[in-house]
Amino acid sequence: MANALVVRRNTQLAKAEKALRAAQYVRMSREMQRYSIQNQRAAIAAYAEQRNLTIVRTYVDEGRSGLTIRRRPGLTELIEDVQLGRADFGHILVYDVSRWGRFQDVDESAHYEFLCKQRGVKVVYCAEQFENDGSMIASFGKTAKRLMAAEWSRELGVKVLAGHCRIASLGYRVGAPLTFGLRREMVDERECSKGLLAKGEFKALQADRVRLRIGPDEEIAVVRWIFQQFVLNRKTDAEIARQLNQGNVPNHHGRPWSSLMVHDILKNENYVGNLVYNKTSRRLGQTQVSNPDHLWVRRLGVVPPAIDQDLFARAQKIMAERYISIPEDQMLRRLRIALARKGKLSSSIIKKTAGLPSPACYVKHFGSIRNAYKLIDYDGSRDCRWFDARDRWTAVLSELANQVAEALKADLGVRLNLTDDGTALTQNGSDKIISFQVVRKLAKRSPKHVALWRAHQRKQRAEFGVYLRLNDSNEAIQDYVLLRSAETASPYLTLSDGLLARHNAVRIDAVSDLIRDIESRMISFGHAAPAKRGRSNRQRKSMLPKSKNDSELRRLKK
Repeated sequence: MANALVVRRNTQLAKAEKALRAAQYVRMSREMQRYSIQNQRAAIAAYAEQRNLTIVRTYVDEGRSGLTIRRRPGLTELIEDVQLGRADFGHILVYDVSRWGRFQDVDESAHYEFLCKQRGVKVVYCAEQFENDGSMIASFGKTAKRLMAAEWSRELGVKVLAGHCRIASLGYRVGAPLTFGLRREMVDERECSKGLLAKGEFKALQADRVRLRIGPDEEIAVVRWIFQQFVLNRKTDAEIARQLNQGNVPNHHGRPWSSLMVHDILKNENYVGNLVYNKTSRRLGQTQVSNPDHLWVRRLGVVPPAIDQDLFARAQKIMAERYISIPEDQMLRRLRIALARKGKLSSSIIKKTAGLPSPACYVKHFGSIRNAYKLIDYDGSRDCRWFDARDRWTAVLSELANQVAEALKADLGVRLNLTDDGTALTQNGSDKIISFQVVRKLAKRSPKHVALWRAHQRKQRAEFGVYLRLNDSNEAIQDYVLLRSAETASPYLTLSDGLLARHNAVRIDAVSDLIRDIESRMISFGHAAPAKRGRSNRQRKSMLPKSKNDSELRRLKK
């Protein structure tokens, strides 16, 4: 009788309590929809109160398109919590079907709902006229609403494109980032100026329009110098960018110049007074494509010219002559001739050999340089096993990152999201907190030399770095190195045993010790508060199958 009133897990009473708890998912498509989230929350709160539901979790996607689940961390986290058994609620409250998503494939929308239903969590659309109870009426209603949501996006895309093309045909600026030396000016319906727009600023009224204007004289002088160097001195894009960086000439991004920035300037018709729109398009979240010339919208003479028309035409002719289209069999034939003359092939040899397409061109046509080599029966001397194993190591990094994220959430209450490539954990959708990288062991020049590992420093560096150092054969994990990332000018980081102390790094043998050190550093640097572990926490079993992640990592360390 002493235990008669104890409520154990998985009992009917525990299920009943979970059935009265709910999570809400809210989404708005654009950041300018200030009150959309509040309105959805108000309607969901009223629905929950009518049905005696308690909202215990909120998942938010602000300024996110509903066309796909990509780049929607709120919905992604919601699905993961339900799938991994972390959901302590029985309902998911959504304002309507379109807030769940405007997926172009309605089966994708149904798929995510089914994943929740399979785990015993019901998705409820609060503002719809039907109850999501599995009945025929609900099934017809959801299908119709999903089709309507997808069709609304398609129709809106067509209307927006038509409107943008009409505005561009009138000589007004529509979207797209500006290149160097150009400015945006907002004008009213009487063409009176209302001032220049800074980066990230938008016009306030629908009646206002945006005109393109030439920037300061010092920037225009740089643009003219770029055209002269390219046309008269026949310098390449990379050489021009290198000279600009050596001269400490600033650009509009505040970053060093690149060959792509120079190329964008050389092909931009804005500098001769023309406005061109719809050269490329990315419709309904699909891959960006280049449109044929007859779909372009061009308006001549709407911007004061900064470059002479003849100089601009000569630049276009030079660029056109550089890109000559030849058949793939001709590309392979030229590669065989180069092999016969040089005796070997490499990316640098291909770049320097006259008449050969660039290495990037071979990659585009044949998938990789190695595939092109195989087609001409050439076996390069370079060891390419590392490239063949990249997919396997990417999976290992993703598993380790997921394991660390689960531990931080369970032990410290810190929620971190996995990046799209699976190599880092972010907070608030942008700030990289922890990055993960596999580092190969370099071959020793002599037996007396120390073991070296060299890691490439990414442009966007995380606060903490976890490096998986491989063994002599580069086929298994030898140990782990944890350090706090430092802003250094060098693009590489040497991780030999003797240099770890200089980087304030620690060497770790086991994944469990690595997670413990990461948690300690997260607390030390203010990312989390120390967790108070009780008896129930020590006895609680993890909802994740540890054997899957740990077994792969242990196998690779052997």
